[in-house]
Amino acid sequence: MASTVRITSTANTLNSIENQTSDEDGQNLWSSILSEVSTRSRSKLPSGKNVLIMGETGAGKTTLIAKLQGVEEYMKGRGLEYLYFNVHDDDIDDHAMCNAWILDGDLYHKGLQKFAVCGENMADTMALLVVDMSRPWTVLDSLQKWASVLREHIDKLRVNPETLRDMEQRLVRQFQEYTEPGGDHSASPKRRNPVAGEAEEECVVLPLGENTLTHNLGMPVMVVCTKCDTFLSLEKEHDYREEHFDFIQSHIRHFCLQYGAALLYTSMKENKNLDLLYKYLVHRLYGFPFDMLAQVVDKDSVFIPSGWDNEKKVAILYENFQSLKREDKFEEVIVQPPVRKVMSLPDLLLLIFGTDMKAPTGSPRVSNRSATANVANVMPMQPGGQTSEGVLANFFNSLLSKKTGEGGGANNTPRTVRKSGTAPHMEDLLTRTPSIVFTSGSKPQ
Repeated sequence: MASTVRITSTANTLNSIENQTSDEDGQNLWSSILSEVSTRSRSKLPSGKNVLIMGETGAGKTTLIAKLQGVEEYMKGRGLEYLYFNVHDDDIDDHAMCNAWILDGDLYHKGLQKFAVCGENMADTMALLVVDMSRPWTVLDSLQKWASVLREHIDKLRVNPETLRDMEQRLVRQFQEYTEPGGDHSASPKRRNPVAGEAEEECVVLPLGENTLTHNLGMPVMVVCTKCDTFLSLEKEHDYREEHFDFIQSHIRHFCLQYGAALLYTSMKENKNLDLLYKYLVHRLYGFPFDMLAQVVDKDSVFIPSGWDNEKKVAILYENFQSLKREDKFEEVIVQPPVRKVMSLPDLLLLIFGTDMKAPTGSPRVSNRSATANVANVMPMQPGGQTSEGVLANFFNSLLSKKTGEGGGANNTPRTVRKSGTAPHMEDLLTRTPSIVFTSGSKPQ
């Protein structure tokens, strides 16, 4: 009996242990599930992030965001456009939409910024200043212009001074604490960077340069240079050399230092650096890890993250200058080329003959004297030395009727030019007329 009792007691003990272990496993399982849910809840992608895109008309602002959105066909709007692009975090299987507000290039619409950026969402907004590199002579003025427009809008928001100061200090810390990707302090590739309030490791920071963040907007800024695929045509058509591109880059980088801005050269035609743009935006707005190094070697694909650059690094560009100097003024070196107006044949004829027929007798315009001389070289003159409307008419009629006479026809009477359609033998007139325009060697610019 004692043996039986002993066995029963042992069985009860084992059952009790199994039940306890089962309860503990269940509790551990539930704790694990609750912990995971809690972690997912805390790690959920934030909503309400914004990108404000500013720049001149035709710089490619809408196309840039449409590319990020993955849209090939879109309709450009006016005033203030709204687009978005998707942000997805594979680690937590969550996604969000980043709002993209595109301000019209006409300053008349600058007041519409209030619908995109207000005091409540300014801390969740990043500004993109877009410039057209196919017209480099406009770049610096455009950057100064739109940065001033943004500053003016921020001043009107009447953000609490203490809040604005915190935002400005956050940009200073971000700039000072920048480290090259791949170092010991780089973020884990499987987790987003720590958000505000989480513990961060202590790191040594360097003081800002004399001309760095002197125009702190409290909002992260990025300068995006579009149409960098046109550099080759600038070299061929306008004699740009390597030092010109370095000169332009140096001025843009000085601007970026003043605003603590990142810099990126892109080409939507060649899809160059668009993926890099997306990665940097989600890095700055959502805290995603970022492992792309700065790129300053290739002149048409420059990338400089905020915090990487300084005056000494910019000075390296000056070493490539040959005919240019560091202190040269931008507007005196990068000059807009003269506009070459291509005139059609009817416009040329009107310029040459029209004014002479309509101008008052005895008061010819100085600008038409050379044109009149060109006509005089190939046309008979009247006894007074003046070319009359009748002589012009006879001249053109003779051109139109020449082939008819050469064909052996008995009637050599000039034909009348019809008001509509193509006059007979007009190709003969078109081939002969240029010799009239350029007889004296003059050529349109």
